[in-house]
Amino acid sequence: MTGPTVLLGMSGGVDSSVAAALLVEQGYRVQGVTLQVWEHEDESVAVSKRWEERGCCKVGLARFVAQRLGISHEVIDTREIFRSGVIDDFLSGYLAGTTPNPCVRCNERVKLRSLLCLAEERRVDFVATGHYARVVEQQGRFGLHRACDVRKDQSYFLYRLNPAWLPKLLFPVGTMQKAEVWARAESLGLPADELKESQEICFVSHGDYRTFIEAEAPESKQRGNIVDPEGNVLGQHDGIAYYTPGQRRGLGVATGQRLYVQRVEAATQTVVVGQEEELFRSDCRVGEVNLFDEALRTCSTEAQVKIRYATPPAHATVSPDQNEMMTVRFAAPQRALSPGQSAVFYDGDRVLGGGIIQAR
Repeated sequence: MTGPTVLLGMSGGVDSSVAAALLVEQGYRVQGVTLQVWEHEDESVAVSKRWEERGCCKVGLARFVAQRLGISHEVIDTREIFRSGVIDDFLSGYLAGTTPNPCVRCNERVKLRSLLCLAEERRVDFVATGHYARVVEQQGRFGLHRACDVRKDQSYFLYRLNPAWLPKLLFPVGTMQKAEVWARAESLGLPADELKESQEICFVSHGDYRTFIEAEAPESKQRGNIVDPEGNVLGQHDGIAYYTPGQRRGLGVATGQRLYVQRVEAATQTVVVGQEEELFRSDCRVGEVNLFDEALRTCSTEAQVKIRYATPPAHATVSPDQNEMMTVRFAAPQRALSPGQSAVFYDGDRVLGGGIIQAR
């Protein structure tokens, strides 16, 4: 084969598997790579334990797809990078009273970065993944855009990519609908019952995040006060790491009315609770900004802003602020703006950039 070379991140899931088939059909010389970011699969329990229950990446399925397509496949251990760039960030964020998004950090610091570095070392032309997103070239400039299937779009998780990476990135399923991808997966002979899509954080798939934090960071168990907005003590908690804005269940206080976490104050180890209507805010500040459109640094810009992956974008004005931060002012108040989560700016399908919501 004489086509361009591409390094494909293969998780063993349906999307990267179909991406591999598409790239082969399009004439690329594909090298499959599975980045081992968490626990190794235990091949000794393959009969009793399904692929999807063996950690983040389904190495066995990735290997099966590679063999079926006649492409190379290898596993590269990136657990140390994942630990320092994602796990430690996740734990320190919750210990500081914020709500970090590990998938955003993983794409930025581990998956795409590792694949691109490896591609540069091997002089491979492109890097591809099974993400639902698109790289669009317009007048010689490359931009990150939403996927054609808006329900599966993952551009929210990719906004922290270095803009200089875009010309080398391919997202083969970004132009497809999910139903089309499933149909292609079946044609590859993939076992559909093995490919249930996880909605959980990969490294806490065997329990909720609170259990993971307690096991990995025992110091998170530090008691403090639960107070109302006026500072009146309503009860006590076991650690601020176990509370996030908007949370209602598990507060352990009884006042005869529904209360929700308003904010977490790390300096005093305090959880502030109040009425649901007090959760709504019209603005927030955003730091650690990454932009694909540098014009946002110089003037106010109308944009649609997503404050969570699962919520629709809201109309807002994004303005440059001090210390390279941005201020986002929403046309309508938004519920439970959570420090540590990402605010991602869009102009239609085009990703303008984004950053991390800061504490008040």
